[in-house]
Amino acid sequence: MARQSFSGVMAAVQRISLSLAGNFVRLADMMRCLWLICFALAGSAVGAELVLDFGVAGADQTPPGFTNTLAGTGRLGRWRAVPDEVPGTTNNTVLAQTSMEVVDERFPLLIYQKTKFDDFTLTTKFKLVEGVVEQMAGIVFRYQDEKGFYIIRASGLGSNVRFYKVVGGIRSQPIGPSVAVPKGEWHELKIECRGNKIRAWLNGREAIPELTDTSFASGKIGFWTKSDSLSRFADTRIVYTPREPLAQAIVRDIVKTYPRLVGVKIYVRDEQGEPRIVASKDPKELGTAGGPSESGAITNGNIYYGREKSTVSVVQPLRDQNGEPIAAVRMVMKSFPGQTEQAVLQRALPMIKEIQARVRSLEELQ
Repeated sequence: MARQSFSGVMAAVQRISLSLAGNFVRLADMMRCLWLICFALAGSAVGAELVLDFGVAGADQTPPGFTNTLAGTGRLGRWRAVPDEVPGTTNNTVLAQTSMEVVDERFPLLIYQKTKFDDFTLTTKFKLVEGVVEQMAGIVFRYQDEKGFYIIRASGLGSNVRFYKVVGGIRSQPIGPSVAVPKGEWHELKIECRGNKIRAWLNGREAIPELTDTSFASGKIGFWTKSDSLSRFADTRIVYTPREPLAQAIVRDIVKTYPRLVGVKIYVRDEQGEPRIVASKDPKELGTAGGPSESGAITNGNIYYGREKSTVSVVQPLRDQNGEPIAAVRMVMKSFPGQTEQAVLQRALPMIKEIQARVRSLEELQ
């Protein structure tokens, strides 16, 4: 579940109430109070908190909204919700990686799929349970795929915390301090990303001083282990700046440029291969299924024309940088007497070109 935090707003309101308690309020006090509430409202509009509930699907189940994958070689990990006592929290259902395999380059990953993150602060508790060759736990972030991500991980047997990046499947030189990470105990890892700046803390102490890297500007977040490590995670919270998907930004900008458009919708395939709206002039339409026209545009790159009582529509494919259709866009315009199909396609052409110019890949679009 994700929620907006309005604690700053409430605090500002409380300060205003106190300042107005007397019969006389100085103009300077009033201006200060107005500034406080404006500042608090601005902060709440851009800040969000995501709390990961590992027990929502029940015991011994993989939490929904995650993808089980692997970097390196070997078998996939086995990620399950299990009961465990966690100090400082009443939620005692934790996430556990329970599969052991002694393969040196085996990195089980569990990736949260519902959103990407730009700037964020993540805190999580972790516990190293067992492992003969390795006892490790970590967080991957700004994750692109199994061959592109950042990671900060802790090692019990190695007694260290390390940061490194994987770009094109190539791992950089790890950096970080030597520090004891005893197994069987809960530890807290905190990671902060701001632009191209990265920092991390272990148990409240700075472990990775601020470093700069420009490889990845945004990406997904997930959990990581290595080889035969059995590790657990709990009480994971992410405070972040909500990002606007590129598809929605494109729709917003095209409507601003062409305000007489009746509707604009962008479709991509869902997990079942059906086209669904991921961006629209009308936000209420998000998630709505498409039809044969949208499916044909994405699958075969076809172009479709349709006429209603007072509107006309054009459905065209959106292509990636290799020319492959990856999405469909439906443009809805007012119709005019005597307007031909060719004239409608010509009306839509500059808008389609403007949209297509901003699309490079399906991954960037969503």
